Amino acid sequence: MLKHSAALYLWTVLIWGTTWFAIRFQLGMVEPEVSLVYRFALASVILFVYCRLRRYPLRLDRDGLIFVVLQAIFLFSTNYLLFYWATGLLTSGLIAVVFSTVVLMNVLNAALFLKQAVNKRVVAGAVLGLAGIMLGFYPEFFKVNHAVVAKGLALSLLATYVASLGNIISARNQQRGLSVVVTNAWGMMVGALIMALYAVFKGAHFVYDWQPAYTASLFYLALFGSVLAFGSYLTLIGRIGADKAAYAAVLFPIVALTLSTLYEAYVWTIPALVGAVLVVLGNILAVTRSKS
Repeated sequence: MLKHSAALYLWTVLIWGTTWFAIRFQLGMVEPEVSLVYRFALASVILFVYCRLRRYPLRLDRDGLIFVVLQAIFLFSTNYLLFYWATGLLTSGLIAVVFSTVVLMNVLNAALFLKQAVNKRVVAGAVLGLAGIMLGFYPEFFKVNHAVVAKGLALSLLATYVASLGNIISARNQQRGLSVVVTNAWGMMVGALIMALYAVFKGAHFVYDWQPAYTASLFYLALFGSVLAFGSYLTLIGRIGADKAAYAAVLFPIVALTLSTLYEAYVWTIPALVGAVLVVLGNILAVTRSKS
């Protein structure tokens, strides 16, 4: 069990540490909401085929369906649209740093919705994490338009909180005995439909970018970033809780910032380095127990 959980952690960190960079190849002639339709539609097809091959029961009762729809809203559509918008404004590494605060948000939301206790370590971790984000973004305000950075930061924080609510819903679904694979299959299908409705309402054009980079990143995000990473991460949530599972997010920025440094010309500064360290320390503090 322990080794399996460690493997799930590693798998989640490596995949989601790189998806932030892959998202950049989805931005261009295809609007974000349309790219999300393609991503989650493809992911849901893969999952439904897998469920059929493994003979998993796909039927959901009304209560299960309601919460799967809620999971789709918070985890497979709205949050990603916000992240895609933010990726057009900030480097992917910085967005990953912001998303790592999902650790703190999961702890707080678990206390609010699942009635789990919050201790002083969580509060201290939240303070460190927020201080780290402010330090990390401080140099960015001197590089580009302040409003652009502020908007990207706001979108990233909102997307992270929305995703945290989705994590709590997934934890609730697993507590009711619902399969992660089945709920993800239905949830991603519903998420694709939600994004399709939004795209139609917005008047977006359903075009496709036939450049190899777009297609490769789309398949990577659908298969690895959605099917495999979500399956691993949400399984961890059901096994060890939303707060502990989110500990994997502590390592996301390390992978993402490395890619940003190599491919997005991200330049490290002293405030950015100190800020990243504070975010990691804050997350660790929030999810580790004090010795009695």
